[in-house]
Amino acid sequence: MANRGPAYGLSWEVQQRIDKQYDPELEQILTQWILAQCGSIQPPEPGKEKFQEWLKDGTVLCKLINSLYPKGQWPVANTDPSNKAFKQMEQISQFLRAAEHYGIAPTDIFQTVDLWEGKNMACVQRTLMNLGGLAVTKQDGLFVGDPNWFPKKSQENRRDFSKDKLKEGQNVIGLQMGTNRGASQAGMTGYGMPRQIL
Repeated sequence: MANRGPAYGLSWEVQQRIDKQYDPELEQILTQWILAQCGSIQPPEPGKEKFQEWLKDGTVLCKLINSLYPKGQWPVANTDPSNKAFKQMEQISQFLRAAEHYGIAPTDIFQTVDLWEGKNMACVQRTLMNLGGLAVTKQDGLFVGDPNWFPKKSQENRRDFSKDKLKEGQNVIGLQMGTNRGASQAGMTGYGMPRQIL
């Protein structure tokens, strides 16, 4: 973890809620998938801190995103490990750019500090889960684990209405536009007239 003092008060409560979202079972599934996808990588010891340390330098993440592309078209050229903080954060950023280019929505991508400082490892898990689901959908990645963990393609929900029913729907005013039910002009005065105070 980063060199920060302990959190107190509201910051502590917020961090506790974020930490509760972390899923140890999903950590095991993601670890299995990354190891199967990348090949010769040392597995981490179980636990959130060990998982964070394993991914922190960005090397594993860069090898993972490269494994989803054909050889020679790798988005991250240099995946050498480094002890320098700037280099580690740069590799995480390269992974995030490559993941967005691969098709992960920008709203589903964690921030570099979420992983590097270990502030929001649940968000890191969600990004990797989305990447795994997208890789399986594109048939670029291997499938490991429970099929219920990965997002499925949405099913089309077609509805066929008759022309009369569609025309009837045009006469309905939705509640978002407001309602005039119960409204009356009782007690209204004409414009320009002073209000009568008795």
